[in-house]
Amino acid sequence: MTTEQQTLSRLDWVIRNTRLLTAIGDEFEATRPFAGLRIATGIHLEPKTASLLLTLRRGGATVTATGNLNSTQTETTDFLAANGVTIVGHQTRDAEVHRGFIRELVAGRPDLILDNGGELFDAYLDAPYPGLLGGTEETTSGRMRLMPVRGRLTVPIYVINDSPIKQFAENLHAVGQSVFESFMRITNLSTNGKRVTVFGYGACGQGVAANFRSANALVTVVENDPVRRLQALLDGFIVTDRAEAISSADAIVTVTGAPSILTVDDLPLFRDGVVLGNAGHFPWEISPEIETAAEVTGAEAFESGLSALHLGDGRIVNLINHGHMLNLSGPRPLGNSIESMDIGFALQARSLEHIATGGGLRTDTLVPVPRSIDASVANAFVALRTSAAPVEGTAAALTTPVA
Repeated sequence: MTTEQQTLSRLDWVIRNTRLLTAIGDEFEATRPFAGLRIATGIHLEPKTASLLLTLRRGGATVTATGNLNSTQTETTDFLAANGVTIVGHQTRDAEVHRGFIRELVAGRPDLILDNGGELFDAYLDAPYPGLLGGTEETTSGRMRLMPVRGRLTVPIYVINDSPIKQFAENLHAVGQSVFESFMRITNLSTNGKRVTVFGYGACGQGVAANFRSANALVTVVENDPVRRLQALLDGFIVTDRAEAISSADAIVTVTGAPSILTVDDLPLFRDGVVLGNAGHFPWEISPEIETAAEVTGAEAFESGLSALHLGDGRIVNLINHGHMLNLSGPRPLGNSIESMDIGFALQARSLEHIATGGGLRTDTLVPVPRSIDASVANAFVALRTSAAPVEGTAAALTTPVA
C-alpha cells in the first residue's frame, strides 16, 4: 500500500533534532522563568536559532531579534515572525544599516540581552538605561570587543564560548566540519595534496585544520601564541613563518576573532588562484580593502558566493563571500551541525534562565558559564544520546502560544 508523504521543511528537520531545546522548552512552559521579561538578540537567524528563540518564548519571554551581517535567512525570519518573535530589519551586508537595527533593538530596553559579537551590549553603553538584568555573549570575538569596556558593564554576562562544552562540542568538532563542508560546497575544488593555511589555532582553528588534513590537504598553521604554535607542531601540522605560510597556500582560512589578519600588504604574496575564506564571526579578518586595492584591476562575482579579484600582474585571488563567515555563506548555508548548536543553545537558555531568576552576580561580567550549568547541559545531552526513546516534533510542535 502506498501512502502519501507529507513534505516537511528544513525547519521541521532542525527542530526535530534539537532535542535538548525541546526538553528545556517543555520545562519552561511549566516554570515560566522569563514571564514579563523582554529578551533582545542579534544573532544568525537560521533554523537552529529559531529553535532557541521559541524555547525562550515558551518560558514566557517577549523576544525581539535581528540578524548578523549577511547571514539572515528569510524562511527563518518569516517563521519566527509568524510565531510571536518581533523581527527587526532584514538581511544586509551594509554595516551601517545593520547598526541601525541593533540600535532599534536596544531602544526597546530589553531586560536580557543575548548577544553575538558584542554589538548589543556596545549599543547599550551608548544609551544605557536602568533595569538591564544582564545576558550572554556567544563568541570570542564579542568578548574581545567588550573586554576594554568591561568596567562599564556592571551586570552578569556569561560568555558561552568560554564554556569547555562549547569549546569542544561546537568549536573543535562542529566548526571544523562546517567550514570544510562549506568550502567544498562553495568551491567544488579538491583538497587532496593541496596546501591549506589556517590562521589561528584556538579550538575553532584546531577543528578547521584537522578537517582539511583529514581530506588529504597539507595544512600549515599560523598562530601568534607560542604555546598554541607548539601544540600545532606537536599535532603534526606545518608551522612556518607567516610569509611562507601565505605564499605557499592554495587556500587560506582565517579563524582568529581578530581584525586585519590578511591585508592589502599581503597581495604580493598570494599564489595565483588562491582561495581566501574567513570562519571568524566578523568580516574583518580578511580586510575589505583588499577588494578595492590599487592592485585589483577587475573582479568577477560567481553565484556560488565567490569573487575573483584580477591583479595587474595577471594573478587571480578568489574570495569567499567578501570575507563573511564562509560556513554561513553561499547556496544553502547550513552552519554548524544541529546537535552541536543544540548543546550550545541549551547553554544559552540555561544561562539566561539563571540570570532571570536572580542567580547572576553583578561582578559576573564577561565570565564563563557557571560550572553547574555546564554539568546540567552535559548530563542532559548524554542522557538523551543514551536513551532509546524517540523524539517526535515539527516546527508546528514548537509554537505553543505564549500568554
